[in-house]
Amino acid sequence: MTIDLAALPHDFLWGTATSAYQIEGAVAEDGRSPSIWDTFSHTPGKTAGNDHGDVACDHYHRWREDIALMRQLGVDAYRLSIAWPRVMPGGDGPVNPKGLAFYDELIDGLLEAGITPSVTLYHWDLPQVLQDRGGWPERATAEHFAAYAAVVAERLGDRVHHWATLNEPLCSAWIGHLEGSMAPGLTDLTAAVRASYHLLLGHGLAVDAIRANAPGAQVGLVTNLSTVHAATDREEDVRAARRMDGHTNRWWLDPVHGRGFPADMREVYGVELPEREGDLKTIAAPMDWLGLNYYMPATVADDPSGPAPHVREVRRIGVPRTGMDWEVDASGIETLLLRLTNEYGARRLYVTENGSSYPDVVRPDGTIDDPERQAYLEQHLAACASAARKGAPLAGYFAWSLLDNFEWAYGYEKRFGLVHVDYETQVRTIKGTGHRYADIVRGHRELARRAA
Repeated sequence: MTIDLAALPHDFLWGTATSAYQIEGAVAEDGRSPSIWDTFSHTPGKTAGNDHGDVACDHYHRWREDIALMRQLGVDAYRLSIAWPRVMPGGDGPVNPKGLAFYDELIDGLLEAGITPSVTLYHWDLPQVLQDRGGWPERATAEHFAAYAAVVAERLGDRVHHWATLNEPLCSAWIGHLEGSMAPGLTDLTAAVRASYHLLLGHGLAVDAIRANAPGAQVGLVTNLSTVHAATDREEDVRAARRMDGHTNRWWLDPVHGRGFPADMREVYGVELPEREGDLKTIAAPMDWLGLNYYMPATVADDPSGPAPHVREVRRIGVPRTGMDWEVDASGIETLLLRLTNEYGARRLYVTENGSSYPDVVRPDGTIDDPERQAYLEQHLAACASAARKGAPLAGYFAWSLLDNFEWAYGYEKRFGLVHVDYETQVRTIKGTGHRYADIVRGHRELARRAA
């Protein structure tokens, strides 16, 4: 597939992404305390195969090897997350020197390899000790998060300039507290709404904490968004699609853009927000960029008897699906990039995650050809370039994921990596899609070189 690489800026960041709990392992080494994901994954029946992240990709010990893989791929940026329970095992202090030292070394290693670090402060691994004190439904957790953000920014801010506060607060609040299929595994609408509020409050407080401790930092938020379609043109389904858009997109985008929490969704949830004077201004702290994680669209019908937002997802016939059983619709990423540009006035955008899971077949010679994943990558990059051509201020793309890893409640069954991981031996092998991504990166660099 042809990708209009000339539509992308010359200084476009080509990256890949991971998160701490999914790859690091070493969950009880050097002072790290348990997170909510340690607890959840060790609860029987919560994850596929009762898998957990105790070892994962053993990145804690193999990070040098993983940086070498990034160099082979030719990427110039790497999105990683910091493990809060590794840095502040008690949740609110004291600081664990060995935990910070690990990230010191990792950041230095990336910079020595010519790779720009992009740091996410929270990718779902809340220290269990804070969950025991109420977790995200409590305001104190947002305040502790800001204190943790200040510690990390002070330590790494001389070398890290690209910061994200939260990854996908939707998943933390809705899937973790309402649907119960992610940590901490609650099914409580009131807790979920309160968690959503304090996650965004924590984001705003952390923006200020990062800037105070890392002058010149570029700070943003990573959101996972979906295009939403009504299953039919019935008025009930059209209204259901509007609610789903509120639940998935507007509930997160409106507050951080100074519009407050959507009134229609406040009515749908029927939960009083734990608001205090000045909170909305804090939540809307000016950002330097916004991150979009995109995987699939949503098609919904009205379901008045179901839980908020009272919709049910509908399977569209004839639409290709990934190994996650997610629809493939590359047009959605273009639609969302343009919506963020035109409706929300985004000044700088990154695709901070995009990728697909399909079963991998390792050939007798050890190579892995994954044409479906490669086609997904090409289609979505073509859509990104089209959005940029139409005016979206797209500054970078981070492929999910560098490595096959612990995919949360899906355990190790699902593989998103550009690099295959044999979990028994920890042998890493670049897949066909990884080689194709490297080709695309080289092609864009050559265009930029010629234009310089």
